[in-house]
Amino acid sequence: MRRSPCYFALHLAFLPLGAAEIPFLDLAEDHYRQVVVDHEAGLYLGHPTTALLDDGKTLLTVYPKGHGRGGIVYKRSPDGGLSWSERLPTPASWATSLEVPTLHRMTDAGGTKRIVMFSGLYPVRSAHSEDDGKTWSELAPIGDWGGIVTMGCHFEVRGKPGHYRVLFHDDGRFIRADSKQEKPVVFTLYSSTTTDGGLTWGQPETIYSSSEVHLCEPGVIRSPDGKSLVVLLRENARRKNSHVIFSDDEGETWSPPRELPVTLTGDRHTGKYGPDGRLLISFRGITPGMSRVRGTEESTGPMPTAGDWAAWVGTWEDLVDGKPGQYVVRLMDNHKGADTAYPGVEILPDGTFVLVTYGHWTAGEEPYLMCVRLRLEELDEKAARSSRIQLSEDGMKVVTTP
Repeated sequence: MRRSPCYFALHLAFLPLGAAEIPFLDLAEDHYRQVVVDHEAGLYLGHPTTALLDDGKTLLTVYPKGHGRGGIVYKRSPDGGLSWSERLPTPASWATSLEVPTLHRMTDAGGTKRIVMFSGLYPVRSAHSEDDGKTWSELAPIGDWGGIVTMGCHFEVRGKPGHYRVLFHDDGRFIRADSKQEKPVVFTLYSSTTTDGGLTWGQPETIYSSSEVHLCEPGVIRSPDGKSLVVLLRENARRKNSHVIFSDDEGETWSPPRELPVTLTGDRHTGKYGPDGRLLISFRGITPGMSRVRGTEESTGPMPTAGDWAAWVGTWEDLVDGKPGQYVVRLMDNHKGADTAYPGVEILPDGTFVLVTYGHWTAGEEPYLMCVRLRLEELDEKAARSSRIQLSEDGMKVVTTP
């Protein structure tokens, strides 16, 4: 929930030894950026993902009627998020979805392009379209296994046409039909691979497993030179900052997890490169110590984006070096807990970012979907005159002064 930017600039003249600072931008009142994607009084609408088609302007989005589960709703924007269709017809099985649906664009070795949609828990099911979302198949199981928020992200394996890896997690309840959750709870990151552009999938392989930190909801970004991958991870126990892992061998092996700066701590990271090579990563703002996402009217934390739709602007090198980045952004102000921001992030050919997510944008109402459009040069201008957040020298904590 929002605090005045002045709060975070109060003690700039009295920064403790070893402290740093980073600009904080607040776009919550930039109503001209905001477009309603879907809103129905009394109906919970949340957790969207998006896909941008090859024409550079048509966007698709899917999302559930309910918190993380419910019938899948499908919409299209013909103009880069400026306007959105009515709810489009979907196959009958989409009404039976048990989880957050996710969209993934893939191409097989023969050049056939398809959009693959996954719906999780047990068993993971998928549907696909080979005509840019005009028609879709029914949801069908991809194997005798399951998971949570499947698939969190995907990447194409370099040098192997039609080969993709997807990443997801499970907390012990859904990976198999007879799974039982351990005590203490263990969170496990998994990957699965397709060799035919998303039609069939291999058995899950474990990347990392722990009861100490609950790493989940992976979001992948490839390095500018294409040789490395980074995955940003939610820390669901709320004991530590979000984490990051790296791979230099197309996901065959991964580095040990390490914490991210507090400026990137949150849930469901989704990022794209801007025209100048900088990254914009959008996510749900969370800081360690915050508890439930739902069930409270307010969620507060040391970051001004706590409980809100957040974004971060920085570079690949910032991720590698563990630096705080260039600046942090509140995209919109969420009015209930931290129940917001599973974002879709797309970049148009003209450099405009189009971001779509859900949140409690109107106090006292169920959440609904909004789209925000922005350009990095606009944010740069705002950053030059923005307030600042005080950080520890390593960027891992917010510094407060008496």
